[in-house]
Amino acid sequence: MQTASSAPQAIPATSVLADLREMVVEQFEYREVLRQMTLRDLTLRYKQTVMGFGWAVLMPLVNTAVFSVIFTRVARLDVGMPYPLYAFCGLLAWNFFASALRFSVTSLTSNQILVSKIYFPREIFPISAVLVAVVDFAVALLPLAALMLYYRVPVGAPLLLLPVVVLVHVIFTTAIGLLLAMGNLFYRDVKYLFEVAITMWMFATSVLYPVQRVGGRIGALLGLNPMTGIIDAYRSVLLLNAWPSPTLAAAALVSTLLLAIAWFAFHRSEFAFAEHL
Repeated sequence: MQTASSAPQAIPATSVLADLREMVVEQFEYREVLRQMTLRDLTLRYKQTVMGFGWAVLMPLVNTAVFSVIFTRVARLDVGMPYPLYAFCGLLAWNFFASALRFSVTSLTSNQILVSKIYFPREIFPISAVLVAVVDFAVALLPLAALMLYYRVPVGAPLLLLPVVVLVHVIFTTAIGLLLAMGNLFYRDVKYLFEVAITMWMFATSVLYPVQRVGGRIGALLGLNPMTGIIDAYRSVLLLNAWPSPTLAAAALVSTLLLAIAWFAFHRSEFAFAEHL
């Protein structure tokens, strides 16, 4: 007979808040470790390369050129602005997201000695991967600025919201990165599934074409994608001299809630990390 005592016990709200408070305090206490880890990852990424940070610029430029030919010469796609601007801005934001997640997913398994032997908050590993991608993103903004000058894109007050858009982008990316890093530690298949999923996700986002033009149930489903709201917000403040649509606020809410859930789940699972390495 099952008794009341054998039923699953809910986690008290006070315990959740205490854990969240502890997690924030730990990040502040170990901020120097995060800084050093980020510098290490930056150095390792471009070690023994001739171009260094130039790769952060070259890849989206090459992809922009390729997709510009496909979507303007072959598909004749009209996006309401010069297509190279549209594509480069979308690819810039997407490359930040995909690159951060690609390094986050293996951030724990590729640092097995540090994870198992030395104590510090393990979330530092995926967060460091995101910060490295932020640096790449900042560098790649320079050619976007050059393209904006070339096409004489006007800028105004909406540009002041760029840091807000970046913050929402970072929060959402960090949340997904924490979940992927934790998932890949427990199930190594995750890193392979990620490569399939990230490609499908790109074409379900307004990176190369406006997904809003997709009608029916598929269009409604694509409209729930937070990355579309984030990338559209980049185009609004950078290229259209317009305020972001309410989808950015929705993306911000989803991102914040997802980060809290992912961070809490990561923290609660941390005790089992060493035995799965």
